[in-house]
Amino acid sequence: MNPMNILVTGCAGFIGWKVSECLLREGHRVIGVDNLNDAYDLRLKEWRLAQLDGHPNLSFHRLDITDREALQQLLATSHQSPITAVINLAARAGVRPSVKNPWPYFQTNVIGTLNLLECCRNSGIRKFILASTSSIYGEGERPFREDAPTDRPLSPYTASKKGAEALCYTYHHLYGLDVTIFRYFTVYGPAGRPDMSIFRFIKWIAEGEPLILYGDGSQERDFTYVDDIARGTLLGLQSIGFEIVNLGSDRPVKLRQIIKTIERLLGREAVIQSRPGHPADVPATWADLSKARRLLGWSPQTTWEEGLEHTVKWYLENRQWASAVELGTE
Repeated sequence: MNPMNILVTGCAGFIGWKVSECLLREGHRVIGVDNLNDAYDLRLKEWRLAQLDGHPNLSFHRLDITDREALQQLLATSHQSPITAVINLAARAGVRPSVKNPWPYFQTNVIGTLNLLECCRNSGIRKFILASTSSIYGEGERPFREDAPTDRPLSPYTASKKGAEALCYTYHHLYGLDVTIFRYFTVYGPAGRPDMSIFRFIKWIAEGEPLILYGDGSQERDFTYVDDIARGTLLGLQSIGFEIVNLGSDRPVKLRQIIKTIERLLGREAVIQSRPGHPADVPATWADLSKARRLLGWSPQTTWEEGLEHTVKWYLENRQWASAVELGTE
């Protein structure tokens, strides 16, 4: 792939950081955008940015994608070469918090996406990648295929992602924008989001704190390692028209099994506090990956057991500050 000039939103976020890292490693130039909001503990975002800091091909801008004028001004600024693509990884994520406060989800995920699509149209940028979510399938039949119905979202977060997907199709239809939408399945790994189960489970078990488990632990998730997600996202930069593609592990695992494995890796037992399941949670996720394999030649390379080992190792290496990270609300 020839070197490109790529705008990555949410570059201090979990997936955005890893995608930016991969792009830089492959010789591309990254215009990174992030508003560094406090949706979760900023120490994680600062650590991720520090891993990218100083790279000669990175230009970082603290900017909110809901600010249309600031986005337009950024794109109007002269760059070493024209921007080839936009990878929109900036998002308000999290199912349960969106139930309590849905407004920022629609501002960032819908209005922010609309602003970026308009900037692409006005600036002649032909490629747009959107991060979407497996939550969009709700309680549908597994494994989830991209052509499955997605018209019954179980949370405002999911509804906002559905809205963003719809806008992407509109801009493809009206203006010929080449759009790839990735539906990510439960992404985890080193420096992951602290509001998600794996970071929380590792911290709680490592520090001897009570592990809060919603439901009975039989819920299944298609945990997908962040490096695999980043690699798949970069494959979406090719011109393929309008496509929605699942990126998952194709190997669902029960939360109880995840907890037992973390216990083994840390050599400590969890002190479990059970709570009722949440109505916005889906009982299980499972990605059908046939389209990703056929269209992009992509398949996951990291098993969840290997991924957990890497993630626990990262936590222990960064325990001095990671143990103080506030977990927020899952």
